[in-house]
Amino acid sequence: MATKAATAQPIGGAPLPIPEALPADGFSRWNNLRGLVPFSRETLRKREKEGRFPRRVHLTQRCAAWPNRELHRWFADPVNYRAEA
Repeated sequence: MATKAATAQPIGGAPLPIPEALPADGFSRWNNLRGLVPFSRETLRKREKEGRFPRRVHLTQRCAAWPNRELHRWFADPVNYRAEA
């Protein structure tokens, strides 16, 4: 029996899927998020800079990823999300 996934509502857009495959802990890179966020990488970067999307963490000099706990907070309420300073 299939269950319906919960969804979040961004302003004027289609519902966002709550990622069932995104672990609660750990980090995710852009390739993991591409199918889950409803906008481009550049829009994500702009929202991150404005504090409306979780901030990346640099794991190495050339490798950056987003903390999954913060991503889950964003998926729960993308309209009212504000990154902690």
